[in-house]
Amino acid sequence: MNDIVGGPNPTNIPIAMANFTAQSPTYFGMIAAMDDLSTARPRPNSEIVGRAQGLFGATSLEEIGLYMTFSFVFTSGNIMPYWTQPFFNEHRELPIVGCSGVYRLGHGSALLNTVSYDSALGDDVVQYNVVVLHY
Repeated sequence: MNDIVGGPNPTNIPIAMANFTAQSPTYFGMIAAMDDLSTARPRPNSEIVGRAQGLFGATSLEEIGLYMTFSFVFTSGNIMPYWTQPFFNEHRELPIVGCSGVYRLGHGSALLNTVSYDSALGDDVVQYNVVVLHY
């Protein structure tokens, strides 16, 4: 998943924030939309296999922690993970609680690994290793 915050074509944009958010080092109170490219390898120029589309909110006063709800949109079906995560943990895990399309009734988990993060721009590349069980 390639998350682009800066530049002329961002894939992640704030859509609402509280007055307090501007003073918060954790962006607490911000809600954003995302439409990130998903690639076969953790490189922006790798083969595109789909998109990660959804919403997230900054939900922690102590660290940058995001509550996210989004769909991985692939040609073969959609996977919808929901979780709260400490953003700067290098390794993270999330549950897959719902799926659609060919993955209907599926569930599973995903292990996340931050491959790169540009603190000046806010852009990042996150590798997802996903296991989905379905009927």
